[in-house]
Amino acid sequence: MHSTPPRAIAEFALNLHRHLISQIVDALADIFIYGYYSDKVIERRFKLHPKWGSRDRKQVAETIYEIVRWWRWHWHLAGLPDGDCLIKEKITLERIWQVWGAYWISKTGSAASLYEVERMDVEAVQARAAEIVAPAIRASLPDWLNDLGKKELGHEWPDLLRALNRPADVFLRANTLKIQTKPLSINLEKEGIENKLLPDVPDAIQLVKRQSIFASSAFRAGLFEVQDAASQQIAPFLDVAPGQRVIDACAGAGGKALHLACLMKNKGKIVALDIHEWKLKELRKRSTRQGIDIIETRVMEDIRIIKRLHNTADRVLLDVPCSGLGVLRRNPDCKWKLSPEELDRLRPLQAEILRDYSKMVKPGGKLVYATCSVLPSENEDQVKKFLAEHGDEWKLEEERRWRPHSNGFDGFYAARLVRKAAAVVAPAPVAAV
Repeated sequence: MHSTPPRAIAEFALNLHRHLISQIVDALADIFIYGYYSDKVIERRFKLHPKWGSRDRKQVAETIYEIVRWWRWHWHLAGLPDGDCLIKEKITLERIWQVWGAYWISKTGSAASLYEVERMDVEAVQARAAEIVAPAIRASLPDWLNDLGKKELGHEWPDLLRALNRPADVFLRANTLKIQTKPLSINLEKEGIENKLLPDVPDAIQLVKRQSIFASSAFRAGLFEVQDAASQQIAPFLDVAPGQRVIDACAGAGGKALHLACLMKNKGKIVALDIHEWKLKELRKRSTRQGIDIIETRVMEDIRIIKRLHNTADRVLLDVPCSGLGVLRRNPDCKWKLSPEELDRLRPLQAEILRDYSKMVKPGGKLVYATCSVLPSENEDQVKKFLAEHGDEWKLEEERRWRPHSNGFDGFYAARLVRKAAAVVAPAPVAAV
């Protein structure tokens, strides 16, 4: 099990402010009772407490993420009924305090001097930690998800799960329209941001330790974006060139669209599509900061937008909606909010997007189907089904997988498909007279 660095715990112990702990407990209530996501909850807490220093912010954020990541395990350590840990009606503030108290005992070996938890039995918590329990409890995830992982990934699942339970490193991507990685690395060092280059990922820089970077002059100047090293390899996999017409059909806030623009030397056209206007608004803001002007954003209001774009793109990126299981290190509450029913909804949607959106690619053009999932049912299986139905028109050129237990990056999958040059192009519909 991952544990918080002893030094961080020691500093926290020396500065055990009830106010901060109370804020952590309230934040956990927002996450597990009211269903909010950790990052939004933390962001809101920071806005409500602008006088918190950087150390307070760091301690609050890291503690929340650590307890969310190991929620079921700490619930067990607290001696609470295992079946209650994800039932909103059974999760109370009193119980969340007990979970925090168990977390504290597991890290420090003693009960915290706060009245809500000072009577917790340290020896009982430590005894429960030594018990042999169900693997899903020890790995802190729902039973159904553990069973699914074993079913789809077999012998790879235990190592992958251990890696997904560790906090992720922070990677930056250089905005190569303005600066290359080596000079960016030097600039960051001058601002006190320790980092190292990654020889196998040309535009990537890895931070040596977590620290605030968004106030840096390098960020304000648009010299980099925060992006995992696996995610950074999706845009190059699309095999773009300056001057091409590219469609990012599930653009979100546009991390990959921005990378595509850099690879295209800001020449050509990128059409970024998404169903959420607020995400595209964020993309426009990021484009301005980075000096990119070839991205056109369009809100996906209905399927007619896709039909109007049939046979128009040299390249299409489909970073489809997925379970997000490959990025559990960054979004640990995803495993508590995901459900079998949601997966059953996502798989047909992925197949539909691949089938319908692929028609935007010109004959001879290329498409990349990508997810941040590690499940074959969302990845290879979807591509195989598509090719089984459309193999006369498409062929698989290459596919890649990234795994946190093998390369330290997030879990991603990507398949590059080529639309055969001889593909039959349906004639444009004749306008009514």
